[in-house]
Amino acid sequence: MRKQSLFKRLTALAAPLAVAAVLSSPATVCAKDYNMEHFWSAQPKGTAWVSGSGECWQSLHGPGDLEPCVAAPKAAPAPKEFTVRLNFEFDKYRIENVVNDSELRRLDDYIEQVKKSDVRERISLTGHTDAKGSEAYNYQLGLRRAQAVQDYMISRGISPQDIVSVESRGKSEMLPGVDIYSVQQRRVRIKAEY
Repeated sequence: MRKQSLFKRLTALAAPLAVAAVLSSPATVCAKDYNMEHFWSAQPKGTAWVSGSGECWQSLHGPGDLEPCVAAPKAAPAPKEFTVRLNFEFDKYRIENVVNDSELRRLDDYIEQVKKSDVRERISLTGHTDAKGSEAYNYQLGLRRAQAVQDYMISRGISPQDIVSVESRGKSEMLPGVDIYSVQQRRVRIKAEY
């Protein structure tokens, strides 16, 4: 009888401890494994549930009349090749020396496209000149033009690490069908690799 009462007392003490251990165990696991993905929200109100990482979900226990979730379209990468015909004044290379503002706006649009892209572009810049002047001089002038575009792009939010090369072709690669002395030859070509 004595053994039985000791067993009853141990059982009586052990049962609440076992229950406490079982109840506290999931809370510990949840606290340890907890992350923001468990928070879902309807954004904006009346739409389907969206997780913290933008995944679409429908709650099993929540409202059933929510609109289907539509994934946001991915931003298209910038074009692989983009020539900005910044017509620099004769013998000039600074952005403020560009005579055609419409091309500068095109460059701004290109920069915004690069910044919004889901792909990380590796950008190369190549400066060009018209045929006036020596090879050596035009090489340096084309390089300064490419560097001016590089500085401008960085000032507008492009990471310096994303611009992998800045070079010049000087007057060695003329646009076909365009007078070699034309202001149109003074340009910077931009190439993007993904």
